[in-house]
Amino acid sequence: MAVYPDNIESFRALALQVTCHAVNQAGDRQEARSLMHNSINRLAQQIAASIAFIGLDCRLIVLPEYFLTGFPRGESLAMWAEKACLEIDGAEYEALGNIAQKHRIFLAGNAYELDPNFPGLYFQTCFVIDPSGEVVLRYRRLNSMFAPTPHDVWDKYLDCYGLDGVFPVAKTAIGNLAALASEEILYPEVARCLAMRGAEIFLHSTSEIYGNFTPKDAAKISRAVENTAYVVSANTAGIANIPIPEASADGGSKIIDYRGIVLAQTATGESMSAFAEIDLAALRRDRRRPGLNNLLSRQRFELYADSYRQSHFYPANTMLETEVDRKHFIQTQQATIERLAKLGVI
Repeated sequence: MAVYPDNIESFRALALQVTCHAVNQAGDRQEARSLMHNSINRLAQQIAASIAFIGLDCRLIVLPEYFLTGFPRGESLAMWAEKACLEIDGAEYEALGNIAQKHRIFLAGNAYELDPNFPGLYFQTCFVIDPSGEVVLRYRRLNSMFAPTPHDVWDKYLDCYGLDGVFPVAKTAIGNLAALASEEILYPEVARCLAMRGAEIFLHSTSEIYGNFTPKDAAKISRAVENTAYVVSANTAGIANIPIPEASADGGSKIIDYRGIVLAQTATGESMSAFAEIDLAALRRDRRRPGLNNLLSRQRFELYADSYRQSHFYPANTMLETEVDRKHFIQTQQATIERLAKLGVI
């Protein structure tokens, strides 16, 4: 882990809204990699221009969900792993690391990634690269409808990485960083477990419908308020090269402060307008100030622990020992719904 001698208590962050150029139509791995590197080259220019406009105190940039590839559209697990998934020490991370190093920024994003501990699988991974070009945080998405997660290989994943590897928090010069992937903003337990480990800034890479009063918008404010934390949420500016209309997931990147106030928000299209100051000193004062509004310090986790321990909804370890196809995900959910209905829970 890198050492940061100088803590920075005030800086600017940017939720960079860019178009995702999907690789689904690429004929092979080589063509897909070429498309990814084209995207990285575009990003290098966009990031340089954005920092020139915002100022050199822009120290954190968050990119959208699966910004290099788009999402699998019917490809088998093996096909998507071959075509679209990054290697932990691959060329794509090196190229992104060069951008972070050149501009002395923390660069956060989201990609599908291989893990040699789990051959045949991949995980959707949120990452943070520090100003030295080193990956200092890897968070694997825990709740996904159609992709493998650590929960699907739970016992082995814990053996490999431990619980702090499931809920990683990077303690850096610009605060304690943690990541949430896409719809996981709707899962309060994920953010809470990260807050338990000191998270101050949630980096939310997403690709979602943009509109007024969406559930995810409500959740972003809720996660900020209930955890006294910043949320930097970067949405796609559409997804190109797939049959779905390009602007279906476009717009609304934003930064929300620890009081739930939206500091900056952009509309649709590629944009660097969603930037704002992150005031860590103010956040930390609020977290240490006694009173009714200090929700984080008032949490009584023992009240809920037994209820969680005794409840079993979506099962763990369903991909630990058997090869599965994409039908596995919906079939597992359907079986869970039927079981909960029989128990009278739903």
